[in-house]
Amino acid sequence: MSRELTREEKTAIRKLVTKWCANYDRDYGCLPLDCPCYMLGKCWTGALCRYFREAVLPTDPALEAALTSDGAAPDFKTCTICGGAVLLDGRQAYCSAACARTARKQQKRAHMRKKRGWTVDN
Repeated sequence: MSRELTREEKTAIRKLVTKWCANYDRDYGCLPLDCPCYMLGKCWTGALCRYFREAVLPTDPALEAALTSDGAAPDFKTCTICGGAVLLDGRQAYCSAACARTARKQQKRAHMRKKRGWTVDN
């Protein structure tokens, strides 16, 4: 069942298309179709551009869940490093491997600071 897109969803789609879509050109629109980009004028959920759905949409998991799910959208928490969306499945703490590496570095630094501070005080 399709529904009307919210303003935030339309904005997110526009940002994804203009930044990540390899078929989009600012001057010509959709290069393979030689017409304006279908996704920029989208007002309802339902049919999505195949390239957008398979290659671009997975970069934003929250938007992907909102556009592709039939029922209620899954709950998300924010990544503590970059603020991106992370599924609340209990297994994943960060939105990407890069954020996980950054968090691990921060944890190691904090541990070493604490360890050095402990040996200096004694």
